[in-house]
Amino acid sequence: MDLFEIKDGELLLSTNKGLLNMDLIHSYLTQSYWSLGISKELVSKAVQNSLAVGLFKSGKQIGFCRLITDYSTFAYLADVFISEEEKGKSYGQFLMINIRKHPMLQSLRRWLLATKDAHLLYKKSGWQLLEKPEYFMEIVQEDPYK
Repeated sequence: MDLFEIKDGELLLSTNKGLLNMDLIHSYLTQSYWSLGISKELVSKAVQNSLAVGLFKSGKQIGFCRLITDYSTFAYLADVFISEEEKGKSYGQFLMINIRKHPMLQSLRRWLLATKDAHLLYKKSGWQLLEKPEYFMEIVQEDPYK
């Protein structure tokens, strides 16, 4: 249902969960500021229950993100990363631009994400600060994985 791929030279963006390197994804996420210490079981559950997108270069996974979506009106972008050795090569921008081409996401009226330090990357691919932040509310549970 949600299989989608884009090839560009040695790059492959794919929603095929069978291609994902779960050890790489868990390793990165457990060290990221937003999911310190997350268990591999929770990462696997999150991947299985969302639209997971891998970015591969010459067959090796170099990036990842996932969308929590209803495929109709809304998507939340989460867990975005490009491997350390591949950062600075516009692969993040490639990932952000091309996930929006997924045919099942064309009717979405709102995409959201949260970031502490990657605003410039996202801005380059069309994201902007909240137009009306006063409309949004949140519940934050600090350190849920400890």
